[in-house]
Amino acid sequence: NPHILLARSLSFSKPFQRLPTPPLARIATPLLDTKNHAMDQVHTIDLHNFINDPQSASEDCKKVVESFHKTGILIIKDPRVSYDDNSRFIDQVEEYFQQPDEEKLKDCRPELSYQVGPTPAFTEQPKDRTSLIEKLPEQQKPVKPTGKDAKWRFFWPMGEAPKNTKYAELNSKRVVPEKFPKWEEVMNKWGKQMLSAVETVAEMFATGAGMPKETFTDLMKQAPHLLAPTATNLELYGKLNTIMAGYHTDLSFIAIHGKSRFPGLHAWLRDGTKFQVKVPDGYLLLQAGMQFEYLTAGYVLAGFHEVVVNENTVAAIEKAKKENRCLWRVSSTMFSHINSDAILKPLSKWENESTVEQYPPIQTGEFVMNELKAIKLGAKKQE
Repeated sequence: NPHILLARSLSFSKPFQRLPTPPLARIATPLLDTKNHAMDQVHTIDLHNFINDPQSASEDCKKVVESFHKTGILIIKDPRVSYDDNSRFIDQVEEYFQQPDEEKLKDCRPELSYQVGPTPAFTEQPKDRTSLIEKLPEQQKPVKPTGKDAKWRFFWPMGEAPKNTKYAELNSKRVVPEKFPKWEEVMNKWGKQMLSAVETVAEMFATGAGMPKETFTDLMKQAPHLLAPTATNLELYGKLNTIMAGYHTDLSFIAIHGKSRFPGLHAWLRDGTKFQVKVPDGYLLLQAGMQFEYLTAGYVLAGFHEVVVNENTVAAIEKAKKENRCLWRVSSTMFSHINSDAILKPLSKWENESTVEQYPPIQTGEFVMNELKAIKLGAKKQE
């Protein structure tokens, strides 16, 4: 693919400024993907073989590497995951967000950069990508963000917290809503399954790339992993082309998603092709974040994506109204992270003078705090 080759040669032409500079491949002019052929490039992997006998799954591991490299996305089936638990999780989050705003606002922690509890709608603002968007052909453009996102979010920390960290703000105590006695049980049950799936995929990527299996999972220990459902009130914001989450990349290592009850996720391949993401029932979607890009020096690119009300969303809204169902669109999302105090830098396989210039060493926590400020979530410090 000439676009990918071009990306390899030009990815590191500008100095690193908080976020890796989008390579030229991201603004190339691809063919219009009218039939969603882009999804054909995304591999679907059953984790069963690797879980039971890693030695027998070498081809699967290579496909994991190929899918992340070419598309930034992977679809998996994990035999350990209960999709009934996903449904219970979405039910509970829907119930939470149907509360009056004043109830939810009690749980907000802006002084902690909203890294626990809810983030209100119209708080998070995508970075300005105008120059990049203008270079995309018309049919590949996102809906251009004009302000802050219409979505709410709830952050629920997962995994073991560090005993000592320079970044306490990113590793804060959970917020438990008072009117939900099963909140902790439901969130933890689903979150543990999502985190286990990411850890297995990280091991498969390392294996497929010819590295020790624990290369990434060692860096993930005691990291601020976040179960992070978004919620958008489609009764208020269900008009065609309404932006729920504007065109962006995730600041995490890998984001993992269960299936939402309302469609609307669009993603871009590294060659600039836009496509609507469709995940089969019973499967999970993974997308590379900025920390993954950093560790691989751009061999895996953080994937651009948006969540907007499209024609399929509108149809799902009408169907939900007829069936008298909840009109909050809840995403079943988790952000996996690298340990806040670990140094984020290209791993030895991708480390050279050029990549280190583009991706200079930085503590992961500092990197995350910089990104939070850039999207208007950073806490305002008292002078």
